[in-house]
Amino acid sequence: MKQPYVTAVLVIGVLLAGALFIASAAQQNWPDNHQGYAPRQPIAFSHRLHADELGMDCRYCHSTSTESRHAGIPSGDVCMRCHAYVTAPFDDVQAETRLAEEEGREPKRIFSDEIQKMYEAMAVDNEMKPLNDQHPESNEWVRVHNLPDYVYFDHRAHVAAGVSCQHCHGPVESMQQVQQFSNLSMGWCVNCHRDAAEHGVHGQPANPSLDCAACHY
Repeated sequence: MKQPYVTAVLVIGVLLAGALFIASAAQQNWPDNHQGYAPRQPIAFSHRLHADELGMDCRYCHSTSTESRHAGIPSGDVCMRCHAYVTAPFDDVQAETRLAEEEGREPKRIFSDEIQKMYEAMAVDNEMKPLNDQHPESNEWVRVHNLPDYVYFDHRAHVAAGVSCQHCHGPVESMQQVQQFSNLSMGWCVNCHRDAAEHGVHGQPANPSLDCAACHY
């Protein structure tokens, strides 16, 4: 009588272990799946503020997305087109203006900690004058979406076909800190191509390739 009992216990144990493994695996990313990856950046740039509240077009900063396989990362010069004048959140500027009126003086130009980092990287003082003992340096932005080296992806082809930024990157305009929204697996991409071939992109006919060589060559 002991043998069937022991066997039953072993079978139940194996089934429970398998169930726990599956449950655990479902909550973890497999190799090359960085979904949910949200690295800390050198400057706490808010896409929610710029793309949503201020309504900036993604292509203003990622200007090469229409003409290159890479979307591009804006240089400090692009940032300073606005931040040579906008140096702190509006509420902070208003608070300084009210305080200056109460104290009977001219408002001071204030700088947020994050925008101050931009000035330091550009090697300029708060009056936009070059600092003689420093040289401009690029901000070391941390890449969020990083496909394997054996995958070829071309932004310009997708943008030209009418694929929105959000389709792959998710609701970036709502993200305070950008994270990888989709898993960007081969299956995810292939299913997208199949759907576009059948239904088009925003009502427009599309003919995306399903040939392996389109992305792997």
